[in-house]
Amino acid sequence: MHGTMPLLTALNLRKTYVKFANRIEVLRGVDLDVAEGEFLSVIGNSGSGKSTMLHLLGTLDQPDDGTIHLEGRRIDNLPAQERDQLRNHTFGFIFQFYHLLPELNLLENVLMPAMITHSVWSWWLNRRELHKAALEMLDKVGLSHRLKHRPKELSGGEMQRAAIARALINRPRVLLADEPTGNLDTANGQHIMQLLRDLNQREGLTIVMVTHNLDLVHETDRVVRLLDGRVELPEKISLPAFATAGAGK
Repeated sequence: MHGTMPLLTALNLRKTYVKFANRIEVLRGVDLDVAEGEFLSVIGNSGSGKSTMLHLLGTLDQPDDGTIHLEGRRIDNLPAQERDQLRNHTFGFIFQFYHLLPELNLLENVLMPAMITHSVWSWWLNRRELHKAALEMLDKVGLSHRLKHRPKELSGGEMQRAAIARALINRPRVLLADEPTGNLDTANGQHIMQLLRDLNQREGLTIVMVTHNLDLVHETDRVVRLLDGRVELPEKISLPAFATAGAGK
C-alpha cells in the first residue's frame, strides 16, 4: 500500500515558452500528487506538456509559477547546486533517445553519473564498490555480456536498458521516464516495460512515465491525462478497459 503523504507534489504549475513573437502556454495550472512506490503513467497528445511537466518535476527546468514539493519540502526554488544534488541522488532520468556517450563503452556509460557525483579522491577510494554496483545493475537489465561494447554496437533495446542502468546507478528514489519505448519495436518495448514494472514491484522504485502509447498503461498503477495544459479530471478520462482496470495497488 502507498503511504498517505505524497512523495512528490506539483501545485498549479505554469510554463510558457516564447518563440520569436509568440508566447506558447504549455502548462496552465497542473496539480499532481505521486505516491511513494507508485508507477504512474502520464498520457496526452503531442504538445500537451507531458515532457515539460516531467522536466519540471525533476528540476531540469523551473516553472514560471506554481510549486513542486518532495515529501513536503519545496524543491523548485532551491539553489542550483542543491537541485544538481537532487538530480544526482533523488531523481533518475531515462529518455527516448538514450543519450549514451559514443566514445565510452557500456560499463563506462553506466558509471558516468557516479563519476560525476564523486570527487577524484572519493572516486579513487570507492571505485571498487562503484564498479561492483555498475556490474550488478548491468546484470539486472540483462547486459552483463555487453560490458565492453560501445553504443554503436548495441541494438535499440540494449541501449535503452543501458540507459536505465545508468539512471539507477546512484540509487534514486524516483525514476522519470520520458517515452522510454518510443524508439523501440513492440517486442523491445514490452521488455522495457516489464523491466520497469519489476523495478517498481520488487524494489519499490517510484516511476513517473510519460507516454503516448495506450498499450503500455495497463502495466502501471494509475493514469493521468494532460489536456490543454492541465491534468484532466479522472472521471473524464476515456481509456480502453485494460488501461484503467489495474489502477492503484
